[in-house]
Amino acid sequence: MRSMHFVFWCLYFMLLHLFSTAQDEDMRLSCRTAPSDLVFILDGSWSVDDINFEIVKRWLVNITMSFNIGQKFTQVGVVQYSDDPFLHIPLGKHFSSSDLIKAMESIEYMGGNTNTGKAIKFANDKLFALSERGPNGIAKIAVVLTDGKSQDEVLAAAEAARKKGIILFAIGVGSETEEAELRAIANKPSSTYVFSVEDYKAIAKIREVIRQKLCEETVCPAKIPINSRDEKGFDILLHLNLAKKAQKTQGSFYGSKAYQVTSRVDLSESTRMLFPGGLPPSYVFVATLKYKGSVVMEEWDLWRIQTKDEKPQMAVTLNGLDRTVMFTTTTSSTPSGTQTVVFTKPPAKKLFDEKWHQLRLLVTEEDVTLYVDDLEIETLALEPPDGIFINGKTQVGKYVSKETTVPFEIQKLRIYCDPEQNNRETACEIPGVVSTRILDVSVLAHSNIFHLLMSHRINTDLIFKIFYLITRQFFLKKLRSKTVKHRRLCSFIYFCNSYNSSPTCFGMFLMYQSYLIRSNRA
Repeated sequence: MRSMHFVFWCLYFMLLHLFSTAQDEDMRLSCRTAPSDLVFILDGSWSVDDINFEIVKRWLVNITMSFNIGQKFTQVGVVQYSDDPFLHIPLGKHFSSSDLIKAMESIEYMGGNTNTGKAIKFANDKLFALSERGPNGIAKIAVVLTDGKSQDEVLAAAEAARKKGIILFAIGVGSETEEAELRAIANKPSSTYVFSVEDYKAIAKIREVIRQKLCEETVCPAKIPINSRDEKGFDILLHLNLAKKAQKTQGSFYGSKAYQVTSRVDLSESTRMLFPGGLPPSYVFVATLKYKGSVVMEEWDLWRIQTKDEKPQMAVTLNGLDRTVMFTTTTSSTPSGTQTVVFTKPPAKKLFDEKWHQLRLLVTEEDVTLYVDDLEIETLALEPPDGIFINGKTQVGKYVSKETTVPFEIQKLRIYCDPEQNNRETACEIPGVVSTRILDVSVLAHSNIFHLLMSHRINTDLIFKIFYLITRQFFLKKLRSKTVKHRRLCSFIYFCNSYNSSPTCFGMFLMYQSYLIRSNRA
């Protein structure tokens, strides 16, 4: 009899697991469905006042409405603090958005002093440490919102939380907050995890940014090393193990590496392996590629995500006949569940000239913008996107509606989760990007110095020492825009490559990228 009971329970749990898996198979995944433990640590001191605290509560409701609430999804906790922290909402107490919103709306303003460090320690010990989902496997995020300097020490509490894997955001409201203290609370880089607004009414302005950042922490666990900064995102070539599947070849300039993809190479992978939690609402898609011959006249998907029925959910498509670029993404507003926009403006046609080019797309919930070699081409409106099914395949370099691989060369294929990476990304790896369109007097003057040095056959090491000093002057000089910075350095790299095919040029390119990252942290 006992053995029968045992068999029965085994079958029960197996069926339960299969049912749960089947539900996941049929669910569109996105930030909304990604599991996380999210705790808001709210300043309730006298400086806030009850009117502003009501604004904070509405802000909390608007943020949390972006996520599915429940044991399999996002669990939300709320702590208010002044002299001491007070637990209003424990993690996992509410399993529906309506119940959570009612609990948030019922929170009463406390008043008192500002002991932020004690509140962070309390959240670490009494919420995250007691989460029923354990210490590993999901994102653990704390958002600290304060309008003044803490009356206790915050760094030790914040560091202890970070050691437990807790990701800390710091939001400072008003002029009484201290930037150094916010930086001590938050994770690094500060440009990602620290926010400041002038007053409580202004926190509504950063609601979507905070929502995007919270999303990045849940669906973008991997990081792409870019010199002195790690960017959250997906290095698709790395995930596809292209280094072992395709032959290496010379990239867009000396010292760079690319891959020769042939029709015998299948660049396919389970979407569950590449994008297990879906994609964030905004991201940057970047590809550096070259293709020639008959491919120039073909219609093919540079990148696509399919359903298990092999129907496209997302795609970046190059149409050689029309010389256009198409972008397909999800939406709930059409019967097919997808939407496609077509970039038709003439500058995009250069992608079909059989040379190296960088194609970049800045995707948001409202629109998508195409860039070719740093030149902004066109912005097209989008309907709000839906999540993606992860039960199909993600593929690179396939003819439209076929499984045949396109022969082409690829140097970079990445998705950056932070839309701000669009401002940091450059097309310096494309030699032609510096054409006469963007050369300025200072670059030409320095290039004349470089030409003079080369013509006198001075020792190469000495030339590049001087070259380095010249570029440092570029870096130290305050320029009017990021675009000018990009143009000047790209121009200089172009001259470097023109006179000497040396890996030093590549090194200088990396040096510039490092500079950009540091300047953006300021």
